[in-house]
Amino acid sequence: MRMKVKEIAEIINGKILGDENIIITGVSGIKEAKEGDLTFIANKKYKNLLYTTKASAIIVGYDIVNSVKATLIQVENPSLAFAKIMSIVGPEPITFPSGIHPTAIIGKNVSLGKDVSIQPYAIIEDHVKIGDRTVIGACVYIGHYTEIGFDCLIYPQVVIRERIKIGNRVIIHPGTVIGGDGFGFATVKGVHHKIPQIGTVEIGNDVEIGSNVTIDRARFDKTYIGNGVKIDNLVQIAHNVYIGDNTIIVAQVGISGSTIIGKNVIIAGQAGIIGHITVGDNSVIGGKAGVTKNVPPNSYVTGFPAREKWEDMRFQAYTRKLPELIETVKSLEERIKQLEEKIKEKDGEKVAKND
Repeated sequence: MRMKVKEIAEIINGKILGDENIIITGVSGIKEAKEGDLTFIANKKYKNLLYTTKASAIIVGYDIVNSVKATLIQVENPSLAFAKIMSIVGPEPITFPSGIHPTAIIGKNVSLGKDVSIQPYAIIEDHVKIGDRTVIGACVYIGHYTEIGFDCLIYPQVVIRERIKIGNRVIIHPGTVIGGDGFGFATVKGVHHKIPQIGTVEIGNDVEIGSNVTIDRARFDKTYIGNGVKIDNLVQIAHNVYIGDNTIIVAQVGISGSTIIGKNVIIAGQAGIIGHITVGDNSVIGGKAGVTKNVPPNSYVTGFPAREKWEDMRFQAYTRKLPELIETVKSLEERIKQLEEKIKEKDGEKVAKND
């Protein structure tokens, strides 16, 4: 990489504060950056690093106008702008040649679009449909009657079971299982009898699913993942869950069956959501929150049981004061005991005088 700041600003439609002729030779995180590097700040809490970084140029938001040693490039979305530069100067993306590897197993009545790539040892069962330019990685299993759209990337060792429908431009990372049976059993006299899970999973367009995610098929109807949803690694989505468009689910989240998640929701890491409830649009579920009841739209809940963020913060503050409160109560109990003893002594003296 060797570009002037001026050239970079033109690519990302940025406004330059400083020397536009500085030569940039690399990209890096703001803490690791050295002279000649381009970096960025997308979060105000890292603002102080403006004064300590060795980077020659920094992509920032329009709210940062500080006079610092480095040249600033102001943009509307620093993270997105930096990603655009990374895509230009980074290593060339890995590409997969179209065609079917000789070790792949293809069933009967399989429909493959143009320029599809089927990698080694993939298994595609009967009656599967795969759209144009989709890549099926090594050792992937695709079950009967499943449909996958165009421009999808299915990484190695993904399992997509029968009768699943996946939209266009979907990315699924290694180890994920789509369409496993939902966890349904009827217990009779201590014996757990399996309830058939005859529904399906439907995944919309532009979805990305991380590694080792499980999305269970519905008992009836479908488990649904909306357009633009992004799911991190190690997430469990149970049967008949509905997830609205553009929701983000961070690692190790568990969502119980028949829960409805609205649009543009953020569910932070290790949160758990009980079944048969609704989380409204534009809500945020904090990390490790335990959601046990409906969450209204535009809410921000944290803690267990999950409650409004500020209410939970007050609760946590009170909880931290419990040891001090216990000592205070013990002290008051002792003082009350002493006062009661003095009152008894005075009452005894009065009785003696009266006698």
